[in-house]
Amino acid sequence: MSADHDQHPLFMPLVFVGGLIFGFGLGFSHMAQPEIVLNFLQFEDFGLLFVMGGAAVVTGITFFGIKLVRSTAPFTGTPYARRLKTLDRNVVLGGGIFGVGWGLSGICPGAAYASLGVGNVAILYGIAGMFLGAYVQGYWRSARAEGDAPASTAD
Repeated sequence: MSADHDQHPLFMPLVFVGGLIFGFGLGFSHMAQPEIVLNFLQFEDFGLLFVMGGAAVVTGITFFGIKLVRSTAPFTGTPYARRLKTLDRNVVLGGGIFGVGWGLSGICPGAAYASLGVGNVAILYGIAGMFLGAYVQGYWRSARAEGDAPASTAD
């Protein structure tokens, strides 16, 4: 993404509107309720599968179609490009850890915030846990990077 001073003035309001639509859709489909998500994870209610599938189809068509119309993002001017992530150990382990957290809390990060909008104040514990977990992971990663860096010698 470009620096903030290079962004179109409507970029942040558009992000806000996108968040409103996302949150409304989660609330409307009842996917902001941990009980519904847990029922899906226990193979009792497959509504989440249809919500996620519908979202993936709309997003896929949009991502494919926009490249036919323009080569750069309208508000940032950055070119559209695929970011390929290799399937490595970190992806597998991170995905597994994410899945355990999702299963224990009953809700994924985006839906957790939307869950506040439908009155689920108890989800604040889960949101606090997400922030703390992300902070601990970042601290751990930077500590490992410092430990792996070659020692420099002073003259």
